[in-house]
Amino acid sequence: MRAFTRGLIGIAGFLALWELLGRSPLIPAHALPPPSVVFGELVTQLTSPAFISHVVATVLAVLIAIAIAIAIAVPSGLVLGSVPAVRHATRAIIEFLRPIPSVALIPLALVMLGFGPETKITLAVYAALWPILFNTIYALDELDPLLVETARVFGTRRVGVLFRVALPSALPFVLTGIRLAATTALIVMVSVELMAGSQVGLGYFIMEARSGPGRMDQVLVGTVVAGAIGVLLNNGLERVRRRWVAW
Repeated sequence: MRAFTRGLIGIAGFLALWELLGRSPLIPAHALPPPSVVFGELVTQLTSPAFISHVVATVLAVLIAIAIAIAIAVPSGLVLGSVPAVRHATRAIIEFLRPIPSVALIPLALVMLGFGPETKITLAVYAALWPILFNTIYALDELDPLLVETARVFGTRRVGVLFRVALPSALPFVLTGIRLAATTALIVMVSVELMAGSQVGLGYFIMEARSGPGRMDQVLVGTVVAGAIGVLLNNGLERVRRRWVAW
């Protein structure tokens, strides 16, 4: 309760400062609308089916991207973490690909995949892969060799050791990687929607709001909703981690 109260105080202080700056004569009203205006517009947008469709499109695309990233990164991490020869053979290409920002691949993705949802999902998967992959690999580095030897003594084959010993031991690391990957995927998703000419999603809503006369209150509505989605994803996955791997 003490931490929750401090969090509320921090949010209240931030909103009060924002309100003062938004109503200050030093900053044009159209450049930084105060939160009272932004949250009023938020209530209006939440009753709009078009805005809800943008939110749903972004959330669904993020969830699909996270699911695909898990399906690729966890098995790959188990193999790379348990087979040194494969890990050494792929280290150079992985270290080359990992630092490339997803947004730098937007032109290539548009040429190869077009302007459909496949582009933003693919780039979000690319960004979300790395936290899950490396957390899985690091988890296997921390695996107690005694557990592996005990499983082998009882006749467990290599695949059985991976899924019965290595994966349960790696689960706390994997869930942490998924939590980091979820917010990363959301950032990339909104960025691609904003920059790649998507026809639906929060990024598209923000791009439309800033064009023409420029509705900064609607731009901030899209930003606030994106931030709220990120908080919900992070807190939800943290609760899952605490529930599943409390040990």
